[in-house]
Amino acid sequence: MQISDAQTTINLYDGNVPNSKPYTTHEWWEPQDNGDTIVSFTSEPTLSIFLPDKKNANGTAVVICPGGGYWVTSIVKEGFAVAREFNKWGIAAFVLKYRIPNDSAMIDKEIGPLQDAQRAIQLVRMHAKEWNVDVSKVGIMGFSAGGHLASTASTHFNHSYIANPNNINLRPDFSVFIYPVISFQDSIGHIGSRDQLIGKNPAPPVRDSFSNELQVTAETPPTFLVHATDDDVVPVMNSVVYYEALIHNKVPAEVHIYKAGGHGYGMINPTTKDAWMERCKNWMQSMGWLNKK
Repeated sequence: MQISDAQTTINLYDGNVPNSKPYTTHEWWEPQDNGDTIVSFTSEPTLSIFLPDKKNANGTAVVICPGGGYWVTSIVKEGFAVAREFNKWGIAAFVLKYRIPNDSAMIDKEIGPLQDAQRAIQLVRMHAKEWNVDVSKVGIMGFSAGGHLASTASTHFNHSYIANPNNINLRPDFSVFIYPVISFQDSIGHIGSRDQLIGKNPAPPVRDSFSNELQVTAETPPTFLVHATDDDVVPVMNSVVYYEALIHNKVPAEVHIYKAGGHGYGMINPTTKDAWMERCKNWMQSMGWLNKK
């Protein structure tokens, strides 16, 4: 198993995982030659906790959802490595190893990952004092299909898919999406992710519900987006239509579209000297997320 350098990793739920069925396939971690680690068959979700040095902490927290087409999880390149960088900025980072949609492991696979994202936000706010987090500065980030999960959490927060007896706020305060799957429409959607989450040939209301550009409102969190024009896995229009929806609803937004880079490059787009993480840092600074309490 890949060592994450997290201070600790905790189970996402106390006791039984909601919306789950007995599942005998074991989770598998496979290190890659590029330093990444791919996780398969996740049915027991966890949260890996990366806390910054207390003297540098600014109270901001980010839940990170790695990508993998709702099929696997790119846990290092789009998770642990990003969390370490956020710690340098004084941000507490929480890498979510969410459940992979699977009819054998879930009663309703459509909502399983969203439950995990909501639970992660809930946990961060529940433990805010312990983890030195400001409950009004809790954001969510997602790469590729993890961007779909993060954008779902950013647009479906008015309905709690988990037990929430204390009515903890499940709305992220900001969102960061990197080459995200946003839409499940035939024209621009990433059909592989769609098939995994809601099945082949989904009913139009279900397809539209999970096409998150259609779910943006004035309450949607401020958002930072990154994509490459030549992305041949997830079309760049996914970021474009979400950005357009944000602007239409007067939600603060910033988008960086590179001419090249393809898909799945993590923190470093090898085709440019421009560092999108620095652009993200500048955006967060401009929004006040890097200011200390």
